[in-house]
Amino acid sequence: MATVTRLHAAMLTLPEVCTELQVSRSTFYDWRQKGRAPRCITLPNGSLRIRRADLDNWLNARQDAA
Repeated sequence: MATVTRLHAAMLTLPEVCTELQVSRSTFYDWRQKGRAPRCITLPNGSLRIRRADLDNWLNARQDAA
């Protein structure tokens, strides 16, 4: 059970990511369509999840590119 909880904690919802990045959902989907968003996992119900590590790596890559 603790492992499942840790895995869930490492997965962010789209609203959590948008809040952290201070962007709208439509902006995130635009980035995703253009291949510029962090890697996403699509759940069977269509919801998106983003691994914390993938978001952190994506942010670090943006910093180096600036």
